[in-house]
Amino acid sequence: MREERGPWYLFTGLVLGLAAGLVYAWLISPVRYVDTAPASLRADFKDQYRALIAAAYLASGDVERAKARLSLLKDDDVAQQLAIQAQLAQAAGAPESEIRGLTELAARLNPSLSLPPTATLPTDTPTVAGTATMTPTPVVVMTLTLTPATTPETAATNAGPRPTVTPLPTLTPSSTPGAPFVLQDQALICDPKPVQPLLQVEAFDAAGQPVAGVEVIVSWSTGEDHFFTGLKPEVSPGYADFSMTPGVSYTLRLADGGEAVPDLAPAECEAPDGSRYWGSWKLVFIQP
Repeated sequence: MREERGPWYLFTGLVLGLAAGLVYAWLISPVRYVDTAPASLRADFKDQYRALIAAAYLASGDVERAKARLSLLKDDDVAQQLAIQAQLAQAAGAPESEIRGLTELAARLNPSLSLPPTATLPTDTPTVAGTATMTPTPVVVMTLTLTPATTPETAATNAGPRPTVTPLPTLTPSSTPGAPFVLQDQALICDPKPVQPLLQVEAFDAAGQPVAGVEVIVSWSTGEDHFFTGLKPEVSPGYADFSMTPGVSYTLRLADGGEAVPDLAPAECEAPDGSRYWGSWKLVFIQP
């Protein structure tokens, strides 16, 4: 008698073969990518790639090498992508050095974010108030002449003229660019467009040019936050803002020193139709 088998044994073999193939392809001999183009990386790996390039630029200042490396990612707008990543990194609480590197590189690549030669971005280390300038002076060479020791009178007669000793050079202090910013203007802005009241900050150098990458520190009774100018280039390279909460008083200062501005709280403004809304504070800082 002939035994008839159903199609189940074929299905079972297919499942076992598929499972064996997956185990071999994923565990035993997985695919290894070698010399993969940076443009084909995942979005998070591209972010890491940009952060490393920005860190290298921050250390070396070689903008041409940074451009060449960033071109491998084939971004449509490299500077804008760096600015967006800096905003996301700031929101995620990334290290300040990473945010600073992304901001400075974006400002260097985008003409609207470029810094004037006289402006220097604040650093995490204190700056020296003055540099010493040494004026070169002639070197004095003293030659000793040995004479026979005869009598005191002879020794006094043969002695040559005494060498003249030149005073040591004098240290002359000179000014260092990048002086701390000072508050130039503070005004209440009554504009109903922002949904929340804002602390608006603008930073300018001594020549009146906006400065990107300036760290701003705002604190209140229960916390503190840090943000940087230049992350909204569509407004101004030297612009930054912070959302306030009605009923909370804030103190604002710049990280490189200078005067703190206290008692910044949302104030009520009145619209032409009689309705009321919260106004924003605008603070303008300038390098003397």
